[in-house]
Amino acid sequence: MEPLLTGADTLIWRVGTDRSETEVVEAAISLLTRGGIVVYPTETFYGLGGNPLSPATVAGIFALKKRERGKALPLIASGIQAVREWVEEFPALAERLAAAFWPGPLTLILRAVHRLPPQVHASTGKIAVRVSPHPVARALAASLGGLIVSTSANFTGQRACRSLAEIPIELVRQVDGVIDAGRLPGSLPSTIVDVTGGSPLLVREGCVPFLEIERAAAL
Repeated sequence: MEPLLTGADTLIWRVGTDRSETEVVEAAISLLTRGGIVVYPTETFYGLGGNPLSPATVAGIFALKKRERGKALPLIASGIQAVREWVEEFPALAERLAAAFWPGPLTLILRAVHRLPPQVHASTGKIAVRVSPHPVARALAASLGGLIVSTSANFTGQRACRSLAEIPIELVRQVDGVIDAGRLPGSLPSTIVDVTGGSPLLVREGCVPFLEIERAAAL
């Protein structure tokens, strides 16, 4: 499928014009499965994604964002079963929180399986992952074995972006593809909670109030 727009070597597709969501997703998947890096919509902000199983792609994302190598990359999963396949254990606490908030903007920190490249989790042995309600994000994750990198589509230290117009043009020119789904509803990022211990540990407060998380954890 021909892109609606091109910017330098970047392919840009707009959902909701003369391109169906299915066509756009299929075109993006073609790039991702060849090691490409794509900007795509989530339920919060635009994400910068690629195959987390490809060390070269992961290195490219770190370089593009100017991100410190000691900071792990967040992930989106196609579904809860995909999360289970990529973690050492999915404890009862994670089950309760997933049942209450997934799909949704709650990121859980879990212990990664050994076959996941250490570059993704910065050799911490833990991944930060959520199941997004956005159909595009989940379809892209499904095409890559269940997981896609989902760091924000910006340069490190800059604000997250809700529209293509907000994404730095320098970044757009360096990725392989962009799925433009218009302005996204994000006002806050996902809440991040570490569930590797016996109780939820707040890492970052976001869309889901921590009080709600504590209530769900106690059920």
